Amino acid sequence: MLTETARFGRVITAMVTPFDERGALDLDAAATLASWLVENGSDGLVLAGTTGESPVLSDSEETALAKAVREAVSVPILLGTGSNDTAYAVEATRRAASLGVDGVLVVGPYYNRPSQAGLDAYFRAVAAATPLPVVLYDIPVRTGRKIATGTLLRLVHEVANIVALKDAAGDPAETAKFLRDAPDGFEVYSGDDPLTLSLLAVGASGVISVASHWAGRQIGAMITAFLAGDVSLATELNQALIESYEFETGDETPNPVPTKAMLRVLGQKVGQCRPPMGPAPDWLEARAREVLAAMS
Repeated sequence: MLTETARFGRVITAMVTPFDERGALDLDAAATLASWLVENGSDGLVLAGTTGESPVLSDSEETALAKAVREAVSVPILLGTGSNDTAYAVEATRRAASLGVDGVLVVGPYYNRPSQAGLDAYFRAVAAATPLPVVLYDIPVRTGRKIATGTLLRLVHEVANIVALKDAAGDPAETAKFLRDAPDGFEVYSGDDPLTLSLLAVGASGVISVASHWAGRQIGAMITAFLAGDVSLATELNQALIESYEFETGDETPNPVPTKAMLRVLGQKVGQCRPPMGPAPDWLEARAREVLAAMS
């Protein structure tokens, strides 16, 4: 159900991970970017998620990244700790408690395509490994397996520290059913920028966003307008963001390749994506400038 305030903020940016010219983790750039995002509309941050290129980060890099960003900002931070290996996810989640983060984001196991019973056991094991709040992440387009509504409801009613869901399943009608039956105070965050307004309409609390890297204030204004009952203004603001939503990912330039191009245009030292995602095509920064110009 929608609450007056969102536990982790209304606009949470799934932050990219900056690398230097050699492809090494750039902690100074990460701290600078985190502060800049907070100054420009981010209420919270996700580190080492999909947009943060978690598959190509080592454990030591994730630890160093979390510590550097925690020192730089005071907003809520979620750390991605999910895996397709339950034992690994448990250990990563246990380790997160010592890093000063405010919660963990746990994606469903990818590639393995477990049964619903397997998903249930996985999430229970991970949640049991930490005193931190746990945000489940349902993104079947990347994992190959939808977390069924029945599975989600059992987990959120029976596991006390599972407190929110990042919903990138692309089915607002099913999200509405889930929120109808979820515990009071349980929060859903849109995990798909183009569907944020639709999910707000069925009770979502906010968004874990990619486009907020460059449109954080605009997304925040859209959410504020909707929550204030000005649906017309929220719709207008959302329509102005459609080009940003379309820019953030695609077959030729999958997320987070476009976001890093946009940030380079904006003067942030984020580097290229590590293989296999990078490097970006030569034309992408020019397209980023067009998207920015259309927003002004």
